[in-house]
Amino acid sequence: MEKVMLERISGQLLNSVMIEKTAVVPEQPRQAPLHLDRQFRELDIDFDAGNGVFWCRFRFSDRPSFTPGVLQELRRVRQMLASRGEATEPQVKYVVLGSRMPGVFNLGGDLGLFAELIRRRDRDALTTYARACVAEIHANSMALDLPVITMSLVQGDALGGGFEAALSSNVIVAERSAKFGLPEVMFNLFPGMGAYNFLARRSSAAIAEKLIMSGRVHTGAELFDMGIVDVLAEDGEGEEALLDYVRKNGRRHAAHRAIYQARQRVNPITLRDLNDITDLWVDTALTLGASDLKMMERLVAAQDRRRARTGGGDDLRLGAVGD
Repeated sequence: MEKVMLERISGQLLNSVMIEKTAVVPEQPRQAPLHLDRQFRELDIDFDAGNGVFWCRFRFSDRPSFTPGVLQELRRVRQMLASRGEATEPQVKYVVLGSRMPGVFNLGGDLGLFAELIRRRDRDALTTYARACVAEIHANSMALDLPVITMSLVQGDALGGGFEAALSSNVIVAERSAKFGLPEVMFNLFPGMGAYNFLARRSSAAIAEKLIMSGRVHTGAELFDMGIVDVLAEDGEGEEALLDYVRKNGRRHAAHRAIYQARQRVNPITLRDLNDITDLWVDTALTLGASDLKMMERLVAAQDRRRARTGGGDDLRLGAVGD
């Protein structure tokens, strides 16, 4: 039964997320985004036509992380937006990644899946999953190859791959008490989906290594002071702060978009580079021992408790699971 389940997950990733050129994703209807909310289970989709803001919020039917289902729907959103065409009115100018789950933005990689695949020594499935993740992260960093600006609104915990997803946006808006962390070092791994690349580009290689190696949680206020968060909002006021930013900067949209494109030219982060790092991540993951996997599974249990409460608590704080 376990083997069948894992094979199904691997097959879902291969068939539903375009990683290689041969992979095919079913084409979605050419409709305005506002009418597609019913087609998504993992994401809450909305379009603020007045401000040109397309909202894409995680709502997580399962563990609040990048499950295969979440990755599949992110890919569908990208395809749907691309199908509208640049001339479609009203125009989408900003694409915002957020969350509907109280206290959580995204807790990162699917650790339960990681542990199972590592125990099975399934290199191909691990690589498939990792490349599916970086395909979405890279696309977000490239503004989906559309004339838009990508933004992340972090109002809760952004850990591991959740932090990496936020880092890949052109603009990060965070509430003062939002939590950011890279816990991978706790189970003898490293964040392999772009953390080093994006942190080094937003700050420096030295700061990137310090954040990655410490495993510490930082608040939105701390990362704002470090220049990693772009817009700092008071707790509970993140959405209004984001919309205020959009209203104030809307007339400079073309200039800002060009600046982010220039940033990519000056400090490029390519999909090839990200894939090379995921290969190193897979190599390292396959060296993990029993104690490392046990720590990973403690984090999975903490995530499950957090989801059951659908609220706050200290289970996801790194100190609580690391002692």
